[in-house]
Amino acid sequence: MVVTTDTTVVTDSLREVCAWIAARSTHVHVVEGEIARYAAELREGDRLPSTAGEASSPSLGPASRETEAAFWLTLDAINFGSGWFPTLRKRAEATGYRTIAAGIRRRFEEAGRWTPAQLVGLDGAQLAGWIDQEPEHELVGLMVESLRDLGENVLRLYGASFAAVVDRAGGSAIQLVETLAGWRCFADVSVYDGRRVPFLKRAQIAAADLHRDGVADFGDLERLTMFADNLVPHVLRLDGVLWFDPDLVARIERGDLIEHGSPEEVEIRACAVHAVELIVAAARSGPARASAAAGDAPAHPTAAQIDEILWNRGQAPEYKAVPRHRSRSTAY
Repeated sequence: MVVTTDTTVVTDSLREVCAWIAARSTHVHVVEGEIARYAAELREGDRLPSTAGEASSPSLGPASRETEAAFWLTLDAINFGSGWFPTLRKRAEATGYRTIAAGIRRRFEEAGRWTPAQLVGLDGAQLAGWIDQEPEHELVGLMVESLRDLGENVLRLYGASFAAVVDRAGGSAIQLVETLAGWRCFADVSVYDGRRVPFLKRAQIAAADLHRDGVADFGDLERLTMFADNLVPHVLRLDGVLWFDPDLVARIERGDLIEHGSPEEVEIRACAVHAVELIVAAARSGPARASAAAGDAPAHPTAAQIDEILWNRGQAPEYKAVPRHRSRSTAY
């Protein structure tokens, strides 16, 4: 099923509406007085991730570009479910995301990629077997629905070629995001006080993953925003860049689910997006990194690079020891 969207240049729209939300939010605030300090800390203390084509899935070996495109579009179509992650069975992997990613990688290594037609006919037992979960788990059912929609779109619109989805974007990450924004399997638009908020976390991260893995060569990655999830806002809160209302913090620490689309949940994601934009602007206004002269990384960070730094920071024990918000949705 193809879902139409009336959003034009979604990332520009997202930046504007997130700034608008941050200016009037009540449950979450950006601590703007901390932005310059934090940007300098990131600039000096964390090496910027490279935006060059670096294989992020070395275990797949010398796979074809079609297989690589299929891998990332398949994985990112189900890169959600953090609200259910505490209920997943985790064996070798430490996190819910890595559990799912390892299962998809195992499928590609042992049985090859799913073709679009196979995705259309996928059932819960087939997917559950690869990701080591119970077929009746609610999250498995949602993932199956998403993968079926992915298969239908690739089959009908792109001649069953995953690489064609990338190629038709014409070298533009934003064009790919615009395309995926119209697919139910990548849908992620909230509403706040009557305004649409096109977070599109998974569509944006798909563009970044495909570029990083060398499947695409996008020239406009700087136009991507932060990939709005529940971990980067958590890191920003613990690092003093975001303030959460004490009642909201108490709910999160009790393990209460925060309803997806509620004002407080939208504010968490929107204020994080806006905070990262302010961090990027502050980092760019500072002195150029010395490492950039050696060709290690661009002199000025992008929002996607800051997101990767903060997401990796969030894997540290001191961040994992504090509960972060959980929402049950297909957004993240």
